[in-house]
Amino acid sequence: MNRLPILDPRRPDAFPDPQHAFAEPNGLLAAGGDLSPQRLLHAYARGIFPWYGEGEPILWWSPDPRCVFRTDRMHLSRRLARTLRGSRWTISADAAFGAVVSACGAPRARQSGTWITRAMHAAYVRLHALGHAHSVEVWDGEALVGGIYGVALGRMFCGESMFSRAENGSKVALLALGRALHGWGFPLLDAQVTNPHLLRMGAIEMPRAEYLAELKRLAALPGVTGDWGPRFPLRRAAELAP
Repeated sequence: MNRLPILDPRRPDAFPDPQHAFAEPNGLLAAGGDLSPQRLLHAYARGIFPWYGEGEPILWWSPDPRCVFRTDRMHLSRRLARTLRGSRWTISADAAFGAVVSACGAPRARQSGTWITRAMHAAYVRLHALGHAHSVEVWDGEALVGGIYGVALGRMFCGESMFSRAENGSKVALLALGRALHGWGFPLLDAQVTNPHLLRMGAIEMPRAEYLAELKRLAALPGVTGDWGPRFPLRRAAELAP
């Protein structure tokens, strides 16, 4: 039986090759280390992300295949488009990052816990303060009804989690993020692990080797740095509808 590599706490840049990740559970690569900004950025640049539960050791993953969106091919259903045309919801970016992460980590129906531990929350808030992590928020008046957050590397965006407090809240956040990324020249939005909801919205499965090659290319390109709020191209959910 293969043994799971344990990361050296003194080497934030030292990760095993993702091609050596376990097939079962799919993508499990290593354990240990920490959630410092340096280690997280090194991980994302190699197609690796942390995913574990409260009280467990930090686990690092790189699944095969990888779930991604091509930002020019995200699916907006006709039903949702009709709803959006009359919507009064508004959209922002980087206006409530911590609140989005907290909402993503809140207990959900049919789930016994959350992988967004207190340490994970603090780690991504630090990345946001450094300009590497970003959020998109959906508002009904002053109420936060949906959102998504993730990490930007050059012209690759690695989505981490999204939430809804109202029907379609997460869909609107995801579609708004995809629309902005496409306009900024980000061709891919990483969604990490496939599920039926993402596939219905246009996600595809990409072989890990292909994903890693695209990540290397896109991460080397100039991205959109700093606060995304003033530059975010959408202000109203209705703008998403054709």
